[in-house]
Amino acid sequence: MENSAAKAPATHAQASRERRDIVSGEVMDEARLIRFVAGPDGTVVPDLARKLPGRGMWVAADRASVTTAARKGLFSRAAKAKLSAAADLAEQVEKLLRARILAGLGLARRAGDLTSGFEKVSSAIVSGKAAWLVEAADGAADGRRKILSLARRQADPPRVVGLFGAAEMGLAIGGENVVHTAFLAGRAAERWAEDVQRLAGFSPLLPEDWREEPVEARREP
Repeated sequence: MENSAAKAPATHAQASRERRDIVSGEVMDEARLIRFVAGPDGTVVPDLARKLPGRGMWVAADRASVTTAARKGLFSRAAKAKLSAAADLAEQVEKLLRARILAGLGLARRAGDLTSGFEKVSSAIVSGKAAWLVEAADGAADGRRKILSLARRQADPPRVVGLFGAAEMGLAIGGENVVHTAFLAGRAAERWAEDVQRLAGFSPLLPEDWREEPVEARREP
């Protein structure tokens, strides 16, 4: 017989971070899930920060799971009450995650955890300080190839995001024509990566027209 104790969380803190996905029934870490709550009007509301009041309903952080939960009435079943889930709930989650990720870049810039510009980013890569490269989706291919080639040569290459245009990145971090940005390694990068990994379930992290992927675009945290 399988030893169920072997599957138990090692600590109370670990157990407190695990929730059951209402679609698959699988118990997993909160970092891999999206929390939803019932709004005052009976609609299903995404709670990406996990702070809204009310009983949480947890769904795996991917488009198929959120769409299934909405279509099959699984939120109502979990809440034991009639709830209304929008048909575009997965699109809402994706939009909110993108906004959180951009806001996180702005916070990181103000805290000194972000550096931008070709030379500064190159230096961060070579010194091993870059945890993530945030490359503008509409940046020049030549500069991107040079940056990613440099990253590929490192023993522990940074991960790559190419979700946002240069204008979006500029607005987020307070610059103009921001093409190359590095998120420096540390606790802030780890927290930011949670949202990036969740978004990967809804949207590719790199544009389709980036034929090569010199550095790993998505790794488990």
